[in-house]
Amino acid sequence: MAVSNAHLSLSSFLLSGCLSLLAVVSLLADEEAVQLVRAYTPVLLLGNYVLVNLYLRLVHQGYHYQIAVRATFLGTVFSTGCLISVFAPLSWRPLGLYMITMAIFHYSEFLVTALVNARTLSLDSFLLNHSKEYGIAALASWIEFFIERWLLPELKEFWPVVLIGVMMCAAGEVLRKAAMMTAKTNFNHIVQSVREDGHQLVTNGVYAICRHPSYVGWFVWSVGTQLMLCNPVCLLAYTLASWKFFQTRVLVEEVSLLNFFGDQYYQYQQKVPTGLPFIKGYM
Repeated sequence: MAVSNAHLSLSSFLLSGCLSLLAVVSLLADEEAVQLVRAYTPVLLLGNYVLVNLYLRLVHQGYHYQIAVRATFLGTVFSTGCLISVFAPLSWRPLGLYMITMAIFHYSEFLVTALVNARTLSLDSFLLNHSKEYGIAALASWIEFFIERWLLPELKEFWPVVLIGVMMCAAGEVLRKAAMMTAKTNFNHIVQSVREDGHQLVTNGVYAICRHPSYVGWFVWSVGTQLMLCNPVCLLAYTLASWKFFQTRVLVEEVSLLNFFGDQYYQYQQKVPTGLPFIKGYM
């Protein structure tokens, strides 16, 4: 079942994201073809999204349809980001890179969970409805980007900062997914208060470098998104808010881990840092 859910989500994501291939192919095309794609991009995206969703409605029902429609949405965000990052004016292209980054992050959360810890898999594994605060933070970053792009478009063309943001997002994404794949069934999106059968303390792989690699990855990714958008206000706000969130989260989680594993986790704490700046955890 987990494999079928992974296959279903992947096929839906790729099917809706196939328009991103136009961005690659057009690089080898003549100027007339490029202008044609630019002119009809909104129509192509909307038509593709509607057709894919009609197809999904015909072939899937219930839970499987809910998986497919979310993966389709993320695939459409991905393809839209690809087209913006290739065809749009320079000041809009950071937004395209941001959309690609967001789509990959949220889709891969579901896919990796389906592959390594299917027991905990749900629609919430996409993290699209992570929290009210997460939604507000995302909305604030979009508002800042559009306002600053309108008033100071040159601010969004500071490509050294954009590229640093891209690299931070890529590094954070890789680290978080490596943590999930290393922990496997011991990873959960929700902090556990009761130790389940088979729950083991993972200290190998990326967990030998830091105690909370998934949080470190998410923290780096979060800050990187605002560097990518060249959002100075949200860069500061995201850094402070993310740091505060993970400080609290680590404290709560480590209390549970000490209850679960006792001296074994205490010894692990003494040897390996949290990985998050100025956060020592529950010591």
